[in-house]
Amino acid sequence: MESGFMAFAKTVLNWIGLFFVLGLSLLLITILIVYIIDKTQKKQAIRRNFPVIGHFRYWFEHLGEFFRQYFFAMDREEMPFNRAERNWAYRAAKDVSRTLAFGSTRNLTPTGTVMFLNDQFPTLEKNAVESQPVLIGPYCRTPYLAKSFFNISGMSYGSLSKVAVQALAKGAAKAGCWINTGEGGLSPHHLSGGGDVVFQIGTAKYGVRNDEGGLDDDKLKEASSHPQVKMIELKLAQGAKPGKGGILPGRKVTAEIAQIRHIPEGQDSISPNGHPEINNVSDLLDMINHIRDISGKPVGFKTVIGTDAFLFDLCEEIHRRGPESAPDFITIDSADGGSGAAPQPLFDYVGLTIKESLPMVLNVLHKQGLRDRIKVICSGKMINPSGVAWALAMGADFALSARGFMFALGCIQALQCNKNTCPTGVTTHDPDLQKGLVVPDKAERVYHYHKNLVKAVGMIAHSCGVTEPRGLKRHHVRVVTETGLSTPLDKIHPYQESSIPTKKL
Repeated sequence: MESGFMAFAKTVLNWIGLFFVLGLSLLLITILIVYIIDKTQKKQAIRRNFPVIGHFRYWFEHLGEFFRQYFFAMDREEMPFNRAERNWAYRAAKDVSRTLAFGSTRNLTPTGTVMFLNDQFPTLEKNAVESQPVLIGPYCRTPYLAKSFFNISGMSYGSLSKVAVQALAKGAAKAGCWINTGEGGLSPHHLSGGGDVVFQIGTAKYGVRNDEGGLDDDKLKEASSHPQVKMIELKLAQGAKPGKGGILPGRKVTAEIAQIRHIPEGQDSISPNGHPEINNVSDLLDMINHIRDISGKPVGFKTVIGTDAFLFDLCEEIHRRGPESAPDFITIDSADGGSGAAPQPLFDYVGLTIKESLPMVLNVLHKQGLRDRIKVICSGKMINPSGVAWALAMGADFALSARGFMFALGCIQALQCNKNTCPTGVTTHDPDLQKGLVVPDKAERVYHYHKNLVKAVGMIAHSCGVTEPRGLKRHHVRVVTETGLSTPLDKIHPYQESSIPTKKL
């Protein structure tokens, strides 16, 4: 009896062992197949760089829908961009449905909340029109007719990987918008898409500097002679770090980047905190006109606004010299910008956000009779349609985004931008991590993100009863005040009339 039981038990154990080995073999084969699929697919950078285990990110993300209300942050609680904002950008880039169910998760009562005012007779599709191109630089030898009101903000090759820049350049060309080089110089990767490029000159003059770090006119002439280079932007400050120059760690200064920037390879690349030759508004206009004389193309400057005293001084000097001396555009960056690495005190405490600085600049230019002469471009956390629509309603000519397009490339807000360890290949020069970013696929996502954001801004405009996005004005917006009730934006920031006679351009 006992021997029979032992034989039965042995048989059962043998079958269990067989099934275990078989199951383990199937598991290993499945893992191998998934590994091969993940390494060869070109749609998702995380799976390509981290095969098999990368699937856990999407699984946990899905489970978060059910568990985050108990254990984790809600959709609207994360910074610098919450999950709802990022998800819209991801879905727009993937060109999939952006509709939601069961109502908005956005709290509509906090002070500062923006609401667009729908018209009872919205614009019908048959009456909607596209925004017309805007001419920049009427006094230049080669003015620029900019087609899109939404464009890619300054991000340098160095801060971004070459594959990220290539994808942005190709996507921008297909979308019909411009790409800004950032302060790291004009690279072949910015030109690789064949589209419009804005060449930015920072305080270190990367790409157009002489041995002493000053502006080299011959190099400037060569860089600006590219037919793709449509405008030149002189950077005074950026939102992430007003009053401090760009920071590129030595581990990100490759041989190619060193050659483009004309700096030593492998050493920290730290720009001066200001242009040594620009100490006042007169110097600023001198530099702008010098660059414009050499290039023949529109020239403006980028900055973060502190007070309006600088703006009044600038306008006074322009009136003294004449309107042709004015910058062709001003790019206003918000103090909460952040695609660049920066010290936390500057991140958190210095400069005005775009909600204050944009109306300030527009109002001063209107009062001084220079609004038609100087185009206004703005940037600052504009990754969703509402932010761009607000900027256009306030009166901006163009809106820019950097991080929105980074999300389109696959950025997951890992906050590793300055460490050369970006898991999606966007801000790293590690060739293994760059493999996750497949240029043709991400270029399509850049194109779709731009297309869908522009379309959504148009949808807001049509709901407000205007035929195109630039038809939005301040009276189409209300802002919630500390009372919990909203007030019209044009009462908070009234329309301005010029107090100075202007010449017709």
